[in-house]
Amino acid sequence: MGQPEQYWGIDLGGTKIEATVIGSGTKELLRMRIQTEADRGYEHILQRVRELVEGISARFGLPFPDLVGIGTPGRYDERSGTMKNSNTVSLNGRDLPADLSEVLGCRVAIENDANCFALAESLHGAAAPFMKSSSSTVFGIILGTGTGGGIVTGGMARKGAHGIAGEWGHNVLIPDGESCYCGRRGCVETVISGPALERWYFERSGVKLPLEAIASRTSTDEAAKQTIRRLLEQFGRALGPVLNILDPDACVIGGGVGNIDALYSEEALLEIERHLFSGRLEIPILRPRLGDSAGVIGAALRAKADRNIQQ
Repeated sequence: MGQPEQYWGIDLGGTKIEATVIGSGTKELLRMRIQTEADRGYEHILQRVRELVEGISARFGLPFPDLVGIGTPGRYDERSGTMKNSNTVSLNGRDLPADLSEVLGCRVAIENDANCFALAESLHGAAAPFMKSSSSTVFGIILGTGTGGGIVTGGMARKGAHGIAGEWGHNVLIPDGESCYCGRRGCVETVISGPALERWYFERSGVKLPLEAIASRTSTDEAAKQTIRRLLEQFGRALGPVLNILDPDACVIGGGVGNIDALYSEEALLEIERHLFSGRLEIPILRPRLGDSAGVIGAALRAKADRNIQQ
């Protein structure tokens, strides 16, 4: 008998590195995570990935993988052989797939983390019921510490000519707004990411609170009410043009901001409708089903797809 199917996926985040191994039917066999310690630099991040793989191998008695799917912020530019646009800035300008391949001693299939999220939720999560044909399209939205997105059509993540398909987070939403690490001002990320909304609330209240706590105070706290109102208005402005262009079969919202109930309210849907050419929103706006698991499962699915192509 042959070896059972096993696909390794790693979600390389700025705060944590998480790994999973999935079997046939995308059943998770195990999960482990460690802190990234990104402030200690690029070489340290590579070694932390190695430590995680070694930890899984030792704890669960698995041989080192011959292929690992890696989900990472930013994108890998194949022309220059370097990472770009990552908010873990030490990755930028580096050949992350080659360096990880050398450190791990195996092949690496790299994918943008938003694409991993969109892929997992499209094939095995909230949007799976809407993937009815080879032309079915899902837009996976990341709203958290950063913002991003991925487009899945017919079960495959779109890359695009520049490798940035779905990246709506650095479209300018407020001209001459807050500076963004990408070099622009007023990007979607500087307006409706979690940290941006928390800063906006602090400027009006003088109180530092996480967004979840802010959302719980809207009935008694005027600054909190204004903050969530800002989220809904600007989310509608940011998402509407994307829906006009893509007209997907479904949208799934991931990330910490995606946990805010108000995003799924009638008020939020009306704000999106205001910016639609059709004037009527018939696209379901979905909560993720896989939660924090989506990114790492998507990375493992990327490895599975890569292996299928090689066979």
